[in-house]
Amino acid sequence: MKKFRKTNSDYTKLNRITFFRGLGIMLGAVSAVLLLRAMTRGHLADTIVLWITRIFSLNEDQADMIYFKAVTANMQFILGIVIIIFVFLLFYMLLYSYKRYFDEVLSGIDKLMEDGDAISLSPELETVERKLNYAKQTLKTQADEARKTERQKNELVVYLAHDIKTPLTSVIGYLSLLDENPDMPDDKKIKYIHTAWEKANRLRILVNEFFEITRNHSEPISLQKVKIDLYYMLVQISEELYPQLSACKKRIENNVGEDISVYGDSEKLARVFNNILKNAIAYSEDESVISVFAEEFPEKTVIRFENRGEIPGDKLGLIFDKFYRLSSARQSETGGSGLGLAIARDIVTLHGGRIKAESSNGLTSFVIELPSIREELTMAP
Repeated sequence: MKKFRKTNSDYTKLNRITFFRGLGIMLGAVSAVLLLRAMTRGHLADTIVLWITRIFSLNEDQADMIYFKAVTANMQFILGIVIIIFVFLLFYMLLYSYKRYFDEVLSGIDKLMEDGDAISLSPELETVERKLNYAKQTLKTQADEARKTERQKNELVVYLAHDIKTPLTSVIGYLSLLDENPDMPDDKKIKYIHTAWEKANRLRILVNEFFEITRNHSEPISLQKVKIDLYYMLVQISEELYPQLSACKKRIENNVGEDISVYGDSEKLARVFNNILKNAIAYSEDESVISVFAEEFPEKTVIRFENRGEIPGDKLGLIFDKFYRLSSARQSETGGSGLGLAIARDIVTLHGGRIKAESSNGLTSFVIELPSIREELTMAP
């Protein structure tokens, strides 16, 4: 399981502003205390007593007594009240400031799903602003990807619906001819039956692809790993693909050593190799050879599928996307649902490996890297 590392956030500006605001109030409190202390003695006290004598027309002794009873005798109480006031101001300032910051953050959160400009907060909330904008960009990217996938899926459903209608119409048409003409010559009857069988088989493939779409979205992939003889697995898959290969005069050249093995789910990996070889059959040059190589390294086993034919550079990065098909696929009887390579990537990734495609100089290669069987057996429980 992937462990998420806790990252430290930089709140230097916020800390600095909060510190100086608190320091200002504390200095104000100290100044007020010192001022009150100065009122009990020295020139300031004499000046206040003088004001009292003039305002109330009292003599100096009377004014001094009033000042003593009102100020000097109650100085501790006055100091306490002043300190409480400044503490209250300190907490109020902090609460007001952070309430304003929380309001800004909540406003920024409300804008996460909105299109438009980047989220802007106070300079001291720069770290929060940066993370909110990152989250907004991530959500936008995910939403765009979801819309893209949904659009591709909808397009695929339309394509498959059209492709299903075509062979179904042909099957019904040929069977109707056979039903309406029981005395049809045997050679023509055999031809119509064979054509109807081909169209029905194509229809079966397309219906299976519909089920493939549903299963790919609803079922999690689990692995049952065993030791797999890679050479003989590829021999078996090549034999199963013989009808497709024979139809376009292509062949698979197995250059994998008989001593090379991999550790994984045999059914799932066979599906990966089958999907890649079907893709190579569909898009390679006519009457060409599809070559398969494998090489073992201390930490991984590399399997390479090569065929003549080139994938355009602008499409090379899209072929592993779900529901993606090269444009020529719709016009081909071998055109699939666009899930084959996406499923292959998911299975390889689940095995702890990776898959990539390379295409240049008229040659296309699919390269699969799987953890070596020694590495897998060492890590296995």
